[in-house]
This record gives sequence, C-alpha cells and structure tokens, in this order.
Amino acid sequence: MPKYPIELKINGDKYSFEVEADLRLVDLLRNHLQLLGTKEACGKGECGACTVLMDGKSVASCLVLALQANGSEIITVEGLGGEAALHPLQQAFIQYGAVQCGFCTPGMLMSAKFLLDNNPRPSREEIRAGLAGNLCRCTGYTKIIDAIEAVVEGRLER
Repeated sequence: MPKYPIELKINGDKYSFEVEADLRLVDLLRNHLQLLGTKEACGKGECGACTVLMDGKSVASCLVLALQANGSEIITVEGLGGEAALHPLQQAFIQYGAVQCGFCTPGMLMSAKFLLDNNPRPSREEIRAGLAGNLCRCTGYTKIIDAIEAVVEGRLER
C-alpha cells in the first residue's frame, strides 16, 4: 500500500510521517508516538475516550484519518501538563476524586479543556452538556462535573 507524507504539530512538537491512507489519528498517536493517554474504546466516535483537540476543535481521533490531520496542530492529554506542572483540570480531577478506573479520564479532560477554552464560565448544565459525548462507567459524572466546576470557580487547593 502506498504511503503519503504528512506533517503535524503534536503537543507543541513538529513531526513528519509517511502514512498509509487508512491509518487513523488514534493509531498514529498511540502506535507511532506512544502517546497512550488517547484511548480507543468504541472505535465509532460514540464514547469520547479518544478525544483530542485538532486545530482547537474537539475530535474523536478514531474517526479522523491521519491524512485528514495533515498540517494540523494536535493536543493530546499528554500536552495538558504532567507531574511537574499539572493543568488545573488535572489537579481538580485528582482533588475531587473524579477518576476511578481512569479509562475515560483523558477524553473527559480534553472535552473539558475544549469547553473551557470556548466558554470559560460555563454553568453546571453547560458543563454537563459539554461532556455529553464522553461516557464513563465508574463515577456517575457528579465528581467529574464538580471538578470542572471547581476550576471555573477557582476552588482548587494549592
């Protein structure tokens, strides 16, 4: 199968790849860059586990071909922050116990970032709507919404 050149900016770093036409973005991130925070669960864009930001938009990376992302800027959960400097959303998820099994957490964090980037003062109902594309089997969503609300209201422990 022929390969096609693409260039991406991922979490601030520039990359060039030769990809097959059917390679999905989720597979490029996980298998070629070892960015394992982006999870695949349903493979149909219904669960939100593979959510990343592409050119500032929230996308299900299981539905995006790597070729479609050519020239784009991608931010994955690894691009939010890390142990040295947690993103406020990451800090809030820890502080408010919004993580149980953790499988949905990267997608939840990316959807929350997209929401707050576009609406820095959402109501609780707007937070709930902003997470509508993300499924969680463990927490019942209350702690996740509480954590995002804490970021909005500046209620994080230092």
